[in-house]
Amino acid sequence: MTFVLSFLLRRLSQGLVIVLLVGFVIFSLLRIVPGDPVRIIVGPMATEKQVEEIANELGLNDPLPIQFGRYLSEITEGDFGNSFIKAKGGNAASGGKENAGVERAAVLDLIKNAIPLSAILAGLGTAFALMFSIPLGIAAGLRPNGLISKLTFALSSIFVSLPNIWLAILLILIVSTQLGWLPAIGYKGLSYAILPAIVLAVELSAVIVRALASSVTTTMQENFVQAGVVRGLTLQHMISRHVIRNASIPILNLFGAQLGGLLLGSLFIVEYIFNYPGLGLLTVNAVFQRDFPVIQGVAILTTAALVIINIMVDLISAGIDRRLQY
Repeated sequence: MTFVLSFLLRRLSQGLVIVLLVGFVIFSLLRIVPGDPVRIIVGPMATEKQVEEIANELGLNDPLPIQFGRYLSEITEGDFGNSFIKAKGGNAASGGKENAGVERAAVLDLIKNAIPLSAILAGLGTAFALMFSIPLGIAAGLRPNGLISKLTFALSSIFVSLPNIWLAILLILIVSTQLGWLPAIGYKGLSYAILPAIVLAVELSAVIVRALASSVTTTMQENFVQAGVVRGLTLQHMISRHVIRNASIPILNLFGAQLGGLLLGSLFIVEYIFNYPGLGLLTVNAVFQRDFPVIQGVAILTTAALVIINIMVDLISAGIDRRLQY
């Protein structure tokens, strides 16, 4: 219990620093890169006076440290600001006088609406990847020089080389357009998430299967495996109860360190290709529209999510292997 408390305090304090640094970098870069979000809000026909008034109203003319300090104080109250572009009903609310009185959507509401759909897609993609990777990875790891191992590594090499944009377009053309088996664009039910989940699974499985095979091979060479067999335990028992358990630790660490970011990054691309209304599509559209509050809110919340994932992974790993607590 003491280990858990000290570990959580240390990692949460480190995570808070990381979130603040990422937030400040994103906040600063958005205001340095060319382009004026105020012009997008008021429309191309607005006068310079109107542009200046809106900029002052939004606080965009204040010094950067003041803007960031104000933003942090609002976040502590649960307010991530309002979108520059989207109205409260979800439609666009930019472009001039006719939209001057439109109530703009809260960033937190936009993110809350998008997260469940992205969670469905990420969950399906991870499930598909694990269904493919676990049996092949274990089989390849148990016989590292066998035929299954060679075929598995060849297949993973093909998977990791496939651009997800190309694969997504190919699946849309064949599975959706020509065969009509599954819908591809938008989201009106779980079936709309299957094709984009397959694209995610192909990229994830290539990484998982190699890491798992390598981990199983390394674990099989540990002394405790031979000691268990000498003491009368069957090899099948050692594999099912001990080898796979210990081989899972590097996979958990890989998930925390790499797969979480890989999955999140792939979500942005895949959701945009399939016009899937999740967090990725929301973010990509916000980047194109220079919707500062949405980009900042997504960046801070996703960074916090990755920090929490890493903390949970480390705790689970320490629970599996007690040696990691020392």
